[in-house]
Amino acid sequence: MHPSPFTPPSPGATTMILFGAGKLIAVPTTDAAGNAIAVPTPVAVAVLQDVSVDIDYETKTLHGEKQFAVAVARGKAKIGWKAKTGDFDAGVLGSLLLGSQPAASRKSAVIDFASAVPASSPYTVTIAPPDSGAYVADLGVLDVLTGKPLTRVATSPATGQYSLSAGVYTFAAADTGKGILISYEYSKASDAASKLFGITNNLMGYTPTFSALFYNEYMGKKLVMKLNACVMGKQGLPFKNDDFTMTDFDAEAFADASGSVGYICQY
Repeated sequence: MHPSPFTPPSPGATTMILFGAGKLIAVPTTDAAGNAIAVPTPVAVAVLQDVSVDIDYETKTLHGEKQFAVAVARGKAKIGWKAKTGDFDAGVLGSLLLGSQPAASRKSAVIDFASAVPASSPYTVTIAPPDSGAYVADLGVLDVLTGKPLTRVATSPATGQYSLSAGVYTFAAADTGKGILISYEYSKASDAASKLFGITNNLMGYTPTFSALFYNEYMGKKLVMKLNACVMGKQGLPFKNDDFTMTDFDAEAFADASGSVGYICQY
C-alpha cells in the first residue's frame, strides 16, 4: 500500500502567509492602583517595527527504565510578547507602563542657550524660560571658545567661574564679552500641549493592566489576535548617536476575571 501523495491546500483554505509588523492597539483597563478605567483611550502603536508573540508551555515528562518518555504532559503556560516602534508615545509610557494619567503641564530643559558676558557691570545674564515658564535648576555653563565648563561658585566669581541666584547668572568682569552656553531646567504649571507623567514609588504589586489586539493582513487574508489582560514589564529607550531611537517594550498576558486569555482568528 503506497502512502497518499501530499495534497496542497486549496486557495480557500485557512493557511496563510503573513508579511510586515501589522497593527498593535492596546486599551488600558486598570490603573496602577487597580481601579477600573471607565472611559479608556485606546493606544495605537505607530511606526511599528516588529512584534513577537511567544506562547510557551512548560512540559513534564514521565520516564520508566527506558530512554524515551512514556508520557508527556503540559504544565504551566506563559504568553509573552515584545514590540518595537519608531514613534515614542507618551500614552504607552503613561497608560500602559506607569498606569497614570498625564497632567497638562511641562517640565523640561533648555540646552546650550547662547549668550555672552555683558560688556559692562552688572556682568549678569537673566534667564527667561520659554513660553513664560519658571526657572528651576542650573544644568551648567560652557565656554563657547574652549568648550570647557565654567565652575560654579557661591559668590564673587573669578575668571572662568559664575554664581547663580534665582535664575540670574553672574560672571567675572575679566570674562567680559566671552561667549557662553547656558543649560537649565524649567517648568510650566499649565500647558495644554504637554503631557506630564509622574514616576511614583508604589508598593509592590501595584500593576496597571490593558488588553492588546494584534492585526495583520496580507493578500486578502487576515490574522487577528487579542490578549484580554496584559502587564507591561519593561520599556526601553535606546538612544543612538547616528540612528533613530527605537522604543521597545515587553509584556505578558494572563487570564482575565472571566478566565479567558483571549483569542486568535484567521480568515
